[in-house]
Parts: sequence; C-alpha cells; structure tokens
Amino acid sequence: MSSMTTTSPQRIAFLGCGSMNESILAGLLAAGLDPAQVTATVRRAERARELEERHGVRALATGEDDGANIAAVRDADVVVLGVKPVGVVALAREIASALPPSAVVLSVAAAVSLAMIEDALPQGQPVIRSMPNTPSRLGRGVLSISAGSSAGPKTMERARALLEPAGTVVEIPEDQVDALSAVSGSGPAYAFYLAEAMASAGVDLGLAPELSAQIARETVAGAGFMLAERGADAAVLRKAVTSPNGTTQSAIEAFDELGLPGIITDGARAATARAAEITRELAGPPGS
Repeated sequence: MSSMTTTSPQRIAFLGCGSMNESILAGLLAAGLDPAQVTATVRRAERARELEERHGVRALATGEDDGANIAAVRDADVVVLGVKPVGVVALAREIASALPPSAVVLSVAAAVSLAMIEDALPQGQPVIRSMPNTPSRLGRGVLSISAGSSAGPKTMERARALLEPAGTVVEIPEDQVDALSAVSGSGPAYAFYLAEAMASAGVDLGLAPELSAQIARETVAGAGFMLAERGADAAVLRKAVTSPNGTTQSAIEAFDELGLPGIITDGARAATARAAEITRELAGPPGS
C-alpha cells in the first residue's frame, strides 16, 4: 500500500459516506491522509457523529443543514460523489454553483454515466468515474478510473495518486466499467458466497457449523493472499494443489461437469446487463 506524500494536501469532500465511500476514506486515512483535510456529508446527525468519532474527519448532516453539501465542496480540491445512483445527478446539480472550477468531481456510483454528471455541472468541470470495491477499506481494493471530457492526463494522475492508497488503480474507457464492475465490484460477494458454500459443504460432511465456517473463511482468505503475491497466476496455483488422480482433482472435475465456469460467466453477464438496465432507467426516455 502506498502512502500519501503530496507536499500540498488535497482537500477532499465525501458527499455520502456509505460502505463504499467509507471504504475509500478508511484506506486513504490508513495511508496517511490528514483527517483535517476531509469533510464528509451524510443524512443523519447520528451517522455524522459516528464518522467523526471513528475517523476524526469533519462530518455534516444534510438532514439538519440544507447547506451541508455546499459547505463541504466550497473549498474542495476533490469531491467524491458517493450517494446512491438515483441521487447522483440531483446532487451534482445541487453543488454545481459552489464548485471551484478546478475541483475534480469523482463519482463512485454504479450505472451513472459521465455524460449524466457532466450535464449537471458547469462546462469544463473535470469529472472522473471510478468503480471501487469494498476491500479498499484494507488498502487491497481494485479501483477503476475513467476520464470525462474535461479530465486530462494531469487530472487522471491526481485521481490515481489519490486512490492508490486504497488499492490497485486501473484506467479504463467508460464502456468497460460495467464489465469491470461485474468482476471486481461484485467480486468480493462472489468470494464470500464461495466461502458460504464451502462452509455448508463442510456441515454436510459432518463438521460442526462453527468449525466449518472458520476453516472456509480462513481458506478463502489464505488463497487470496497467495493470489496477491507478485506474479501469481490462478491457474498455476490451482494446478499446484491438484495432484493427478487425487481428491482435489475429483472435486475440480465435478465442478467442471456441473459447468461452474459457465455459471460464473453467466452471473457476471447478468450483473453487467443489470448495470446497463439501471443506466437506461436513470437516463430516462430519449430526449427527456
């Protein structure tokens, strides 16, 4: 995990601080970002106090102060839009008049296109779309960045430097965001689902539920650490465990006979299709 070493700290506004935005925030703070440079806005005062106590940042409650979002962005260098997708465009319109012209607007919302956000902001406002995942909280996330029409190379480098403490940053064209999200954005849930299934299998084979859950959890986590080693290859690691005519080979053959790789591909395709569907719903009818 890299550290925050910029000589001129960036002032960051997190508008909305649900699980994804808080994961990014936690990763940045763990890497050395000064909490005094951060302002977060949330709806409830109780949640604002929780963020202040947990992270030491300034947190404002929009439910008590209608001007909280405006106050948060007025002097910000980076504004992270972290509300639910249905509220992103309205939030962009709300803050448009208060944004410094050079402030980078970073959206982490699924299914909300760059064009939707740019249309709600002043012309020329730098906008970047990012798709992070929840391991960003531990500095082990995958975070994509896609450039808007006014986000040049220097702006993208600023975004990369900002996000790198939270994990691996990859730059992709916007038309690949939904595919990436189907693998990395939803991917942690797939791994957790696998751990659930392994735990259930252990119980079916006679293990106590608590023991089975523990060993499934630790096995998936340990395999993840092995995959994270430099130069690691999933197929090579799998084959190293799979002795010819052994027990693991029998399990892999059973998975293949049941079409497990195809099932995973179908799931990822379903996630991608749903993202495109949500984008169309948010955009509304043509010409609207």
